[in-house]
Amino acid sequence: MAAHYLEFERPIADLEAKIEELSKLSETTGSGALDAEIEALRSRAQEVRRQAYSKLDAWQKTQVARHPDRPHFMDYVNGLIDEFVELRGDRKFADDQALMGGLGRFRGQPVVVIGHEKGRDTVSRVKHNFGYARPEGYRKAIRLMEMAERFHLPVISFVDTPAAYPGVGSEERGVAEAIARSTEKSLMLSVPMIAVITGEGGSGGALGIACGNRVLILEHAVYSVIPPEGANSILWRGARTAEEAAKAMKISAQDLIGMKIVDRIIPEPAGGAHSDKDAAIKSVGDMVEDELAKIAKFSPDELRKQRADRFYAIGRSGLQ
Repeated sequence: MAAHYLEFERPIADLEAKIEELSKLSETTGSGALDAEIEALRSRAQEVRRQAYSKLDAWQKTQVARHPDRPHFMDYVNGLIDEFVELRGDRKFADDQALMGGLGRFRGQPVVVIGHEKGRDTVSRVKHNFGYARPEGYRKAIRLMEMAERFHLPVISFVDTPAAYPGVGSEERGVAEAIARSTEKSLMLSVPMIAVITGEGGSGGALGIACGNRVLILEHAVYSVIPPEGANSILWRGARTAEEAAKAMKISAQDLIGMKIVDRIIPEPAGGAHSDKDAAIKSVGDMVEDELAKIAKFSPDELRKQRADRFYAIGRSGLQ
């Protein structure tokens, strides 16, 4: 499969195209005379990539967060959750494959895991509705969280969605009410909950499963009340650009941690999580394990109080 390059990665694309060209020529000649030049180009490409990703603006981070090769929910499940058993359906209407979940073992510990799945190719993206969850997805999440309470299991959520699905059927079946109840359930859980923003955390669609005791975010992920394109359309009537909106909205991990909206930033490999999925998934697992250990001994009342204190602190100046 051909690599997908973002606009700011064009210099990297040019270098890697040259590397591929020289590698094929070297294979043809079999002399090895070009090996030193190829290695120099590889080092140069890695350095250009490192420099580019060290100074991304909010719009570039939004593009990285949406990268089609970025790890999705099932990648994290396959990399971190053993003996995963998917549980389907909200017991009211249908099963929503945009918001998946089930039971498994996270590094030996039984857990409930839920998260948004966007899909990889055309068929899977349609199946998962491009990560836009419907009301039944959030009602399924509530059902799984209730199960976690019944069996005293921690909850781990992976957030990656542009927003909840805004279609007519979704509205008819009460998507706002479903998100509100899922948010409420997250806040009132009697078991530990760790939420991870892995890509694009958009609007209430993200918040519905993101109200954990600890909210972690990948270095190049974004989290906002609305996508930049929507902000430009609604606030500025399209008079400006999504790039300007992204910069004004303060949606990057670095902005969010200063406002206490997230608790920790998970470093990504040079070139973003899509450049080394295994390393990115391991980093997420290490930090989730660390955060779960910190709250594992909390009582149900302490967990709810910690969550309340955490969310009440957002936006208050002078709080430590």
